[in-house]
Amino acid sequence: MPAARQPLSALPVGTKGTVAEIQIPPESRSRLLEMGLLVGTAVELIRFAPLGDPVEIKVRGYHLTLRKHEADLILVQPST
Repeated sequence: MPAARQPLSALPVGTKGTVAEIQIPPESRSRLLEMGLLVGTAVELIRFAPLGDPVEIKVRGYHLTLRKHEADLILVQPST
């Protein structure tokens, strides 16, 4: 049975997953889509800033920094 979907921000550091759903409002979502963060895209959580915000991920071969509240709204299927 596959692991349940969870917020990107809940992945342990160094864990990979696949974007399953983006719950960010449409007016903010286009910026992420332009950077290649689409449903079905593989991502890896690289690190959290010292106070937990922002979150750094690796997507399509480059590093992207998101606010924690944005990462909370991106659901991923963790890799097994």
